[in-house]
Amino acid sequence: MSPRRHDPDRRRRIVDAAVRLIAERGVAALSHRAVAAEADVPLGSTTYHFADRDELLLAALRQVNDAWLARWEVWAAAADPAKPLAPQAAAFVRSCLEDDRARTEVEYELYVAGLRHPAVRPLAAACLDAMAEALPRRRLVPDMATARALVALGDGLTLQCLLTNRPYDAAQTTEAFARLLNETGSPPPAATG
Repeated sequence: MSPRRHDPDRRRRIVDAAVRLIAERGVAALSHRAVAAEADVPLGSTTYHFADRDELLLAALRQVNDAWLARWEVWAAAADPAKPLAPQAAAFVRSCLEDDRARTEVEYELYVAGLRHPAVRPLAAACLDAMAEALPRRRLVPDMATARALVALGDGLTLQCLLTNRPYDAAQTTEAFARLLNETGSPPPAATG
């Protein structure tokens, strides 16, 4: 009998592999067998750590949500409450679409997975709540209703660009946020590179 291999990072490597698999082939391709092959671990390892496909999907979403919320918190911390928020929010959408589009596509694929996988819905809802809660906490918006509307608008604009493959339009996005926030005349965000 061979000694058991000590592999303390195996669970994390399985989740990383699940996220890569979803990025390459979509949520429909997620299975224990496919993830085991991607992670280069025995099939029994995936079923040991994750009882079923939903648990594997939830672990992948949790990892992606954590990264998304970290990115959101960095943006919210850097946003200046003394300046119009519309161009700052538009700059965040631009960064999601232009700087790291592949990662954003995976994030939205997992987010939308909640439509077909009820087990995913509470985690997706918690992510939306955390995004909205950051805005009044950072004094970027006056209340939770405005925060939820801003998050919904940002999601809608991002998802439309991802689905239609239209180029990002900074002026149009800034105008949409400005109307929501009553910041008419907000300048478009400065191009960053």
